[in-house]
Amino acid sequence: MNQPIKDPNAPFGDAYGPYVTDVFAPVFEEQVLSDLPVTGSLPSDLNGVYLRNGPNPRFEPKGDYHPFDGDGMIHSAHFDNGRLVIRNKWVRTDAWMKEDASASAEYWGIRQTLKGREDKPVKDSANTDVIGHSGMAICTWYLAGVPYALDPITLETLGPQHNYLDDPSSGMSSHCKVDEVTGELMYFDYGDHWPFMWYGVVNKDGQLVHRVPIELPGNRLPHDMAITEHYSILHDHPVFHDEQARTAGRHKVVFDSNLPTRLGVIPRMGEAASLRWFEFSGAFIYHVINAWEEGDEIVMVACRYQPAIHDDGSFDDERTAKMIARLVMDARLWRYRMNVKTGECSEECLDPHHNVEFPSIDTQRTGRKNQFAYLVDHDPAILRWTGVCKYNIDSGERLGAWSDDHDHCWYSEPWFAPADNQVTEDHGYLVVFVWNDSTQTQELQVFNARDLDQGPIGRVHMPTRIPPGFHGCWMTKERIGCQ
Repeated sequence: MNQPIKDPNAPFGDAYGPYVTDVFAPVFEEQVLSDLPVTGSLPSDLNGVYLRNGPNPRFEPKGDYHPFDGDGMIHSAHFDNGRLVIRNKWVRTDAWMKEDASASAEYWGIRQTLKGREDKPVKDSANTDVIGHSGMAICTWYLAGVPYALDPITLETLGPQHNYLDDPSSGMSSHCKVDEVTGELMYFDYGDHWPFMWYGVVNKDGQLVHRVPIELPGNRLPHDMAITEHYSILHDHPVFHDEQARTAGRHKVVFDSNLPTRLGVIPRMGEAASLRWFEFSGAFIYHVINAWEEGDEIVMVACRYQPAIHDDGSFDDERTAKMIARLVMDARLWRYRMNVKTGECSEECLDPHHNVEFPSIDTQRTGRKNQFAYLVDHDPAILRWTGVCKYNIDSGERLGAWSDDHDHCWYSEPWFAPADNQVTEDHGYLVVFVWNDSTQTQELQVFNARDLDQGPIGRVHMPTRIPPGFHGCWMTKERIGCQ
C-alpha cells in the first residue's frame, strides 16, 4: 500500500539552488488517479474539489531558480458522492505554450530580471494561488499577472481572463478575494510606476466593473489584501525593490524598519479619494486570514512576519529582506483594528509562541465575522510545513494540531471543506496533501475539522509524489460551473 516512490532527485542538475531538487524536484507526468487505496474512510457528506497550485518547471532554468519561476501545476482531489479522483495538470499559459513549442526555457527567473524587461523576459507562470470564481478555477501569479481560468474538474485550461483587467498591460494580484454572498471578486494590481497600485472589482459573471488608481509613496511589493461586507483593505508594507538593482534590471527586495505598515480601507466600489490609511508597526504580511466589520471598526486577522533582530535588539533589515525574498517565514497570528469613524487603530499578537502561516477558513464567511481558522506550522529554515493546526481567531487559542512526523512531513496548504447540510462553522473537513520524505510516501489526508487531534479520518495512498507548492482552495459542488 505505502510503497516507496522514486523520482529523480535533480532532473536539471544541482546548480540552480535548493528549490528544484530532492523533495522540490518537479514531476513531469499529468495523471488521473481513481480507485486508490484508503486507510479509514472518506466521508459521504464531503462533496466538492480541493485544488492546489504550485511551481513545477518543465525545462532547465536559465539561472538561479526561485519557486515563483516554475510553471503552474494544479493538483486536485474531486470528491463526488463517495468517489474520489485525483488529477494534476499544468496551467497552459501563453508562456507555457511558447516553451512547449520550442521545447526549452524561453524566460528568465525573478532573480535575474524584472517584470516587463524585453531583453530578459520573465514568465507569467500563474503558479501562486487558485480560487473559485464564476464557476471556474482562477490561477494567479506572485507579481500580478494575467489570471488564467481552468475547468475545476478536468483542469483543462480555459484561457487567460483579460476581461478581469482594464487593458493588456495590467495584471491581477496573486491574492484576490471572492465574496461568496455576492459573487464579486476584489483584487489589486501593482507595479514600478506611478501610482504603483490599482484596485479592481469583478462581478459574479467575470466582468470588470470597477478599477481605480491607488497612489503609494513608491514601488512596493504587497502580497495580500482583505475584504469585509462593505470595504476592501489594501496593504502598503515597507518592502520594495532595491533601486540600484532595479536600475540594473534585477529583482531585489528591501525591508525598511523605519517605515510603518499601512492598511488602506476603501469602500468596495469607492473612488481613490475615499481610501483611508491606518499606520501600524513596520512589518510584512504575506497572508490574511479574514476581515469583518464590528460597528465602526474593521477587524483584520493575519499572519504577521516577525522582523529579524540583531543581538543588540535592533532590527536586522537586511536579514528580514532576505527572509521575505527566500520565503523563509517567521510569522505570528496578529489582529488589527481600524475605526473608520474616529481614525483610531490598534494591533495585538494573538499567539506569540507558534510560527503559523498559509491560512484557510470556511470561505463562505469571507468578509464576515468567523471564529475558526486552519493553518500550517512552518519550518523557519525552508519552505516546509510540518503539520496542520486550528485556531480560535477571537481568543488566539490553539484548538488542535496534527503532524505525522514534524521532522519529515511536507504538508500542503490545508483547506476547510464544509460538510453537506453544514450546521456550524466548523462542521466539515480539512483536506491536505502530505509527503513523508522518510518513508517516501504520498497521501491525501482528510480530517474532521472539529477534532484535528484525532488525526486523519481518511488516508488516501497515492502512487506518485506531489512537490511542495503554494496555495489551494476548496470549491463546493454548488460553486462548480464547468462540470
